[in-house]
Amino acid sequence: MTEGFLSRLSLGFVSLALPLYALDLGMGLGAVGVLVSVNVVVQLVAKPVAAPLSDRFGHRRVLLAAIAGRSLVCLLFALATAPWALFAVRAVYGLTQAVRDPPLNALIADAGGSKQVAQTFGWYHTAKNVAASLGRAGAGLLLAAGATEDFRRVFLVAFALSILPLLVVGRWLRPPPAPLAAPARGMRPRVLRFTVLGFLFGTTAGMLNLFPAIAQQYFHLGPAQIGLIMLGSTLALVFCGPLFGLLADRVSRSLVLAVRSVANISSSLLYLAFPSTGGVATAKIVDDAGKAAFRPAWGSVMAEVARAHPDRRARVMALIDVGEDAGDAVGPALAGGLLATGGLPLMLGVRCGLAVVTEAWTWWTTHRRAPAASPVVTPAAAAAPRPAAGGPGTAC
Repeated sequence: MTEGFLSRLSLGFVSLALPLYALDLGMGLGAVGVLVSVNVVVQLVAKPVAAPLSDRFGHRRVLLAAIAGRSLVCLLFALATAPWALFAVRAVYGLTQAVRDPPLNALIADAGGSKQVAQTFGWYHTAKNVAASLGRAGAGLLLAAGATEDFRRVFLVAFALSILPLLVVGRWLRPPPAPLAAPARGMRPRVLRFTVLGFLFGTTAGMLNLFPAIAQQYFHLGPAQIGLIMLGSTLALVFCGPLFGLLADRVSRSLVLAVRSVANISSSLLYLAFPSTGGVATAKIVDDAGKAAFRPAWGSVMAEVARAHPDRRARVMALIDVGEDAGDAVGPALAGGLLATGGLPLMLGVRCGLAVVTEAWTWWTTHRRAPAASPVVTPAAAAAPRPAAGGPGTAC
């Protein structure tokens, strides 16, 4: 949680400043949408290749290397002065994310075990989301003057903060012992279904990754107002993340997943119906509440599928996560194209339609009967003697 908070705090500064900096350099909304998607495209291609590194060399070691690389990215943004440089640095950021996510997801799943995995993901992503809101609010205040020099200052602050999670992981994180391998099983059909589901979720969520630029261009809000709106959504994130994690573990994971689609539709309609500062803030809070619901349930899904392949956990979780990465890449680019051709009503209307499709696919995917998971063989269980045939331990 500490690593997630500090990492996302630094990236919160970048996530608000980067679209506005790109506009300041003369890029249009369509180009900004592509810029925001570049890192996810790289992540989509690189993650399946990078995931086996974590299973082979250890989750902690690979995570440290990825955090160090992402720290360098914040510094490179401060040195970028042309659109092509922003695209290049964004691509490097995608590579670091591809290396970081597989070991991180495996470590979080280990921490949660089998009964509290959604709550563990919920708390982790709550820490991340709160920090992101604080970082974006801080960037908005630093950018109130709107000068080019202020953008570089924001990126340098992000670089300084990005060093802290490297120190935390290096000093305190100790990975749990790895379980013995379970018998190999085919995993492609089930993984593919959830990969498609992740793509649909990622697309609808990614369409509003352009929120800072949309708020400025369509609702005529300044950087400080945009930052404060994002800070206001922190309250929803703090409350919803742990709550929905608890509901996913104790009540229904499918119900929690459905909240994401409902929030997508509701927030889109609110943007159209109430184009005031208060309406934009309300819509943003609703949308972020849906994201807070999705994260713990999605982490629980990945952990459950990967549990049947303990020697390939990072790889399996990465293959499922690739779908969301693809959606994150398509979403901003799709939103930028729709904004350029039909404006905000067309973009939000398409987003509502995709949310309906997502809900239908969620129901079909989660109601299919999954094959029984292979048991994880622990060292103690492997050493225990088996009962003789016909004895008390023999199954009837």
